[in-house]
Amino acid sequence: MDALTLTTAYEILRQPLGDILPRVSAALAPIVPHVGAAELSTHCAHSPFKTAGGTELLTAAELAPLLDAGVPGKPWQGTATVGGRERAVVAVASDATLRGSVLVLVRENGSAPAGPDALAVAQALWDLVTSHFDRFASEAVPGALARSRTAADTRARVIAELTATHAAALSGILAVLRSRALDDATARATATDLAATALVETRSTWHRDRALAEEPVQEAFGRLADELRPLLRHSPVRLDLGAPDTARSLPADVAHSARAIVRSLLLIVLEQEPVRRVHVGWQLTEQELRVAVRDDGPGALSSCEVGAGTVRDRLEVLGGRLDVDSVPGWGTTLTAVIPLATPQAPAEAAHPLAGLGEREVQVLRHLALGHRNRRIAQELHISESTVKFHVANILTKLGVASRGEAAALFHAAA
Repeated sequence: MDALTLTTAYEILRQPLGDILPRVSAALAPIVPHVGAAELSTHCAHSPFKTAGGTELLTAAELAPLLDAGVPGKPWQGTATVGGRERAVVAVASDATLRGSVLVLVRENGSAPAGPDALAVAQALWDLVTSHFDRFASEAVPGALARSRTAADTRARVIAELTATHAAALSGILAVLRSRALDDATARATATDLAATALVETRSTWHRDRALAEEPVQEAFGRLADELRPLLRHSPVRLDLGAPDTARSLPADVAHSARAIVRSLLLIVLEQEPVRRVHVGWQLTEQELRVAVRDDGPGALSSCEVGAGTVRDRLEVLGGRLDVDSVPGWGTTLTAVIPLATPQAPAEAAHPLAGLGEREVQVLRHLALGHRNRRIAQELHISESTVKFHVANILTKLGVASRGEAAALFHAAA
């Protein structure tokens, strides 16, 4: 990269994380003209998909194949589905993060291909940006971690609500289309197949999102092991590793934080004299990740010595704790306990009807009065089929099987 490009990259990396993609787009516009940009970055557990410019209709699902098929270091240009239609794009993949990232520049159809020099600049700039992102994720800075956890809550609620809404609507469509009252078997079969496909896609979207937001625990521990071994390569201290004995996954921000916490604790442990052996182990349960660092040192470490600074700050953000068990002459065991779910304040305990939309609450109120669909449709000035969809949504969101159970919940919450 030339000096001008490096200066541009430096200015971009100084920006808040949310402003980086628009700055990258603006920097590349003169050499790779485009009308919009998007990224899918696996470093960011809870907002991996971002857009800038005229890409409002672009979806993460459309970028996922470009991420999977991209070759880091070799930008690709051609046509891809963007916003539901074929558009000219440039896709720049990077492997500067563990699971990669892709930058997509949406171009005007018919525009001349970008030259090799322009593509090389785009690749170098995106590699720098991705490395910058990965550093933030790996260090698990408490402030950024807190924002990530807040985003996790919001994003999880939105995904759950959208998934429930779409699944209920599609289930209702399937129920109608499968009705024996319909005599056009061919039309019914075709429509049923289309609706079933849409339902599968809704569920697969959730799975794709989960794959970006989570990290297999054994893969996460393996990455930690790769980071720790160089620290002790020329040290007389022996490092023992106790990998988790499960194939489950854990939230990516928990994985990032756990690695950062272990690195900090290990450095504290190694300051003691003498220490000949250190054991690092992870144990994953349904509710929490337990990260243990055990040494055979003098056993004189206290909670104050190991609980200060970023270790404590990270654990406070995650709602976790640090247990210190020192036995003079035998060593110290440091155990960081990290909940897998974001802690919720008692006042925020979910209200039974909190997940319902305004119209769904109106429909539920009529259900509680014993009104049938036709009466509800007349009262709310909507069609009966719309009422059916609202009822299906209500039953799904409340986790009940009948209108009577939904009505009972309404009366209990009133």
